[in-house]
Amino acid sequence: MIRWMWAFLDRPADLFDDSVRFWATVTGSTVSPPRGEHGEFVTLQPASGPAWVKMQAVGDHGGIHLDLDVDDISAAVIGATALGARVRTTAPDYTVLETPAGQTFCFTPYRRDSGDPVTVHTAPDGTRTRLDQICLDLSAADLGVDTAFWRAVTGWTTLQTRRPEFARLRGDGEPLQFLLQRLDEPRPASAHVDLASTDIAATAAWHESLGATRVTTEQHWIVLRDPGDSLYCVTARDPHTGLLAPKP
Repeated sequence: MIRWMWAFLDRPADLFDDSVRFWATVTGSTVSPPRGEHGEFVTLQPASGPAWVKMQAVGDHGGIHLDLDVDDISAAVIGATALGARVRTTAPDYTVLETPAGQTFCFTPYRRDSGDPVTVHTAPDGTRTRLDQICLDLSAADLGVDTAFWRAVTGWTTLQTRRPEFARLRGDGEPLQFLLQRLDEPRPASAHVDLASTDIAATAAWHESLGATRVTTEQHWIVLRDPGDSLYCVTARDPHTGLLAPKP
């Protein structure tokens, strides 16, 4: 059973400090003291409530991985590998795996000591936002197998969306949800984060003033590139519920 979920933003070491400042600002967080052998890990601590975003300085171009807190790592690994996951690294207090399609995730020990809900951040202009979603970008050949994998691992429910290339996995009590996106071209599995916003235009403009670069603008979302050279989206969903507002 997954007890808590962390979005882990992996960013290139030479861009890490700028990336940390950016994500701390846009999530309304303070930065924990660095930890790890080279000070490569930090946690973004919200003003109130539990944390659910961490960052890591890496030697490549970076990306996203997930830390899944569980009570029994060994049992979780046995269950995940039976579903097609592959173990990459085993350490005393965590195990690194990849899904059948190749998305990296970790099983980590559950240590949360608060039942408080996650918080929504209010930007300087009053816009409310929350980093609340991991978008899993999958080729058509990988979509079915990784959707089935994540459904089984999390026990979450699959929901259809307004567009056929997307499906959503939702659970109760987790700080993050999954959006599964079918890509038009074959490529390795990857992921990016999405922020729900009450005003995507205002949020994107604020992020650009902090160093993000706009890539594309759609009706319900805006794609940007952060100072760590990684893509993410600001989406027109309710930061409290994660759902798109109903059509008038």
